[in-house]
Amino acid sequence: MQPHAKHNLMSHTTPLSIKRILHLGVGAFHRAHQAWYLNLLLEGGETKWALAAGNIRPDMPELLLDLQAQGGEYTLETVTPAGIFSYERIRSISDILPWTADLKAVVAVGRHEDTRVISFTVTEAGYYLNQHQQLDLSYDDLRSDLEQGTQLTIYGAMGSILRARRDDDAGPVTLLCCDNIRSNGDHFRKGLLDFLARRGEPALLTWAQDNITCPNGMVDRITPKPPAEVKDRVKAATGLHDKCAVMAEEFSQWVVEDHFCNGRPPWEKVGVEMVTSVMPYEEAKIRILNASHSCIAWAGALKGFDTIHAALADPVIKQMAFDYVTDDVIPCLSPSIIDLAQYRDTVLDRFSNPYINDTIERVAADGFAKIPGFIAPTIAERLAQQQPFVSTAMLPALFLAFLQSRAAGNITFSYKDQAMDEATVASILNAADCVRAFCGNALLWGPLAGNAILEANVRDAYLSIKGKLS
Repeated sequence: MQPHAKHNLMSHTTPLSIKRILHLGVGAFHRAHQAWYLNLLLEGGETKWALAAGNIRPDMPELLLDLQAQGGEYTLETVTPAGIFSYERIRSISDILPWTADLKAVVAVGRHEDTRVISFTVTEAGYYLNQHQQLDLSYDDLRSDLEQGTQLTIYGAMGSILRARRDDDAGPVTLLCCDNIRSNGDHFRKGLLDFLARRGEPALLTWAQDNITCPNGMVDRITPKPPAEVKDRVKAATGLHDKCAVMAEEFSQWVVEDHFCNGRPPWEKVGVEMVTSVMPYEEAKIRILNASHSCIAWAGALKGFDTIHAALADPVIKQMAFDYVTDDVIPCLSPSIIDLAQYRDTVLDRFSNPYINDTIERVAADGFAKIPGFIAPTIAERLAQQQPFVSTAMLPALFLAFLQSRAAGNITFSYKDQAMDEATVASILNAADCVRAFCGNALLWGPLAGNAILEANVRDAYLSIKGKLS
């Protein structure tokens, strides 16, 4: 590509000397979290960095058009558990990139030498990794990217960007994961390099090994799908008719390993924790917040609740989440640089926020990724320590009961789970012993699959659910 062609998709309002972040995944979470942090920097006078954002899937066409029409600007509404609402105008996204199947706009920005960081938000299943942290070739999208050269996955898209950067001699780039996977940067790097090797691109593989870094990071801000009434509240508070308004809780946290290969914004000026190792922060967040969130969602769905705060108001459900963290997670993670009991209480307080109206539907999703990612590690550690895990066993038991309730037509929402295979679920639910089949599933349990102690504990918890949630 000629130099002038590389510039065609860059914003005319953003000087080319500005260093740029390209973010893939223009959903509500990115706009309430990473874009918000950069906006804080801009408001503080830091103008050396800009943000371009686009999608690699055609799933948000109206949002992209609306954001383009608003010049990339939108309003963030935040609310505390006490009901204090605040409004901020976010102006940090200078370029909204249109989606096309060839990802032309995304690749054009990604290949530019001024793009120093490429960040992205994918779901738990979006890494396409199996229990051995290797690429799972059972996914059609992944095989298509490998065999047909499509760009349906984060690996296919990133492969195209890196190939273009190498061809343009655009220099090193940091690839920054912004999601709930532990050691996300390490896992993404492993998956990406495996992808390039399987594609038969040894030269690009070598270039990538020498020119990318993938810091691990932990992100945290409850950000529900914005309900329709957010636009009305924004109009009343600001006078703006904003089609792209987003809402979130007031709390926000971002912890990132300071492992960037070609510069980064001074995020530490606005509260981002730049650390040597993110491990203690992400373990606390994944096991305490994410896993208990799922516990509340699955139990809430079984009792017919629609929102997380309503489910948490049920004393039995709240006790399940509290006991899970207190009895098993805190012993596993102690000693810690974090006050784990205080963190537990803060998390439950955040979940109780009635103004967020976070839905059971959103949080209940992706159980086939959350069991191995969020829950199985605590069980594995308790087994290794020959310690009980009665309280943790309740979480997978709730998920099994949830799957049964869904199959019976008793779940009112459409359950989404990228890692789930319907035939596998049917085989579990139709087995003569569904608990044994569930606990023997390698996708859910990896090396724990078939463990007799796991099965016994999940069986006891499963048999107790009807009495607890009736």
